Amino acid sequence: MALSAVLSRNVRILLGAVALSAVAWGQPSAAQSREVVIGYQDMVLPWRHAQETKAVEERTGYKVTYRKLGSGAEVARALASGAIHIGEAGSSPFASALSQGVPVEIFWILDNINDAEALVARKGSGVESVAGLKGKKIGVPYVSTTHFHTLVALEGAGLAAKDVRTLNLRPPEILAAWERGDIDATFIWDPVLAKVKQSGTVLITSGQIAAHTGKATFDALAVTRAFAKEHDAFLTQFVQVLADADRAYVQDKAAWTPESAQVRAVAKWSGAEAALVPGSLALYAFVPPAEQASAKWLGGGKASQAAKSLAATAEFLKAQGTIQHVLPDYSAGVNPTWVARAK
Repeated sequence: MALSAVLSRNVRILLGAVALSAVAWGQPSAAQSREVVIGYQDMVLPWRHAQETKAVEERTGYKVTYRKLGSGAEVARALASGAIHIGEAGSSPFASALSQGVPVEIFWILDNINDAEALVARKGSGVESVAGLKGKKIGVPYVSTTHFHTLVALEGAGLAAKDVRTLNLRPPEILAAWERGDIDATFIWDPVLAKVKQSGTVLITSGQIAAHTGKATFDALAVTRAFAKEHDAFLTQFVQVLADADRAYVQDKAAWTPESAQVRAVAKWSGAEAALVPGSLALYAFVPPAEQASAKWLGGGKASQAAKSLAATAEFLKAQGTIQHVLPDYSAGVNPTWVARAK
């Protein structure tokens, strides 16, 4: 069967799997006038303050509905079904979605994950290294950036996926399992990461894995092509809100204290403890618009860092049996149009 036919079939299967949830959410149409539904996760990001202050609504004049989703896989399914127009997830779930033909485009890099995701072993588990995870239970959200880096870390330690017991858990479920002692380790992000660090040992971070293997990960925002086609002006303004939010943090980090309105907003929308937010934000690298528009990230077509990272991630996921097909070019899923206009 031709690759295009296979991908088309995969999209139909994916859409069918989420049809009921789409109906429950009202399945908004891209043709709706001046309305947008944005799916977000519990990530600790500067633009949470823009959500709290309704900066997107004020700048664009759109009615904005935010839907909190439990994982990148859920975001990908919601984008595929049309339940949301824009969604935030990591590079791994977006690589998986694009490989299955989901019609989305990454248009903004939320962050270079760097050391903001880490593999942590619970104290008392007897695990002191990645190799020591053999036969142990690891909690991780499937098809996430941490799932991808878990597999990379295991491979680097000479272990196969079958050598450990990997449990598919969302972040809140991971924390509950950790506190009960049901899992020996987890590869996760904040706010859960900050909590498990208190009673665990960091074995390796995403930044260290990227440095050792070249397999970097990032978080991003993607938009359905149908919505993007009809709402170019909105996306231009939305990206400027995102750029302003990142700049406000990067240029005055000292102002982002646990008592500040900015940090309280981040804590509210992410579920993190305000006292832990400044430290969590410091683990990420937030990329300015000019750099995002360059070949280092979204610009440059197939040679762009984002496209190459998506391709490398897809290759690895295919080798692990997580997806069936890898596209010859992932630049079709990367669009620098709107970030190139941002200041």
